[in-house]
Amino acid sequence: MQQIELQDGVEAKVEGAELILKGKLGSGRIKINDKLLSVKVEGNKIIIEPSKEKRLKRVAAMAENALVGRIKAVSEGVQKGIEKKLQVAFVHFPIALELKGDTLLIKNLFGERAPRKAKIVGNTKLEIKGQEITIKGIDPYEVGQTITNIQKACKIVDKDTRIFQDGIYEVAGE
Repeated sequence: MQQIELQDGVEAKVEGAELILKGKLGSGRIKINDKLLSVKVEGNKIIIEPSKEKRLKRVAAMAENALVGRIKAVSEGVQKGIEKKLQVAFVHFPIALELKGDTLLIKNLFGERAPRKAKIVGNTKLEIKGQEITIKGIDPYEVGQTITNIQKACKIVDKDTRIFQDGIYEVAGE
């Protein structure tokens, strides 16, 4: 059994098999595997109890630790937000970016005529300023998956990666 104390300004409630965390920037939803874990909210604490069933004990312990990490990350996200930066790099062909709904169109990558598409996950917001993309959101999973989708869309196929280093890369630190 683990208890997580919520930060000031973060509220939690359980609805069915979901834990909802609300903060000043919005709300985040976390799915709970109710076969392995039982989650309840008491005051400003979230109490997680693993399944007592012997055959599920090890799996429940792993799920519990994963859920604790996810709760901490989302509670920080709804309070402070998450911001990541990506840099567009090209040598051979200038890359153009266009935002259409929940899709980022990457045009002229390696001189290709058809644009490559990357899906923006959940409530993640993108800002494009020249050759820099800023990704903002409250759920670390959604922000990370959006970054992964963009990087996968720029994957180099059938070219020497030592020569063709064009693409969109995450900027470290800051």
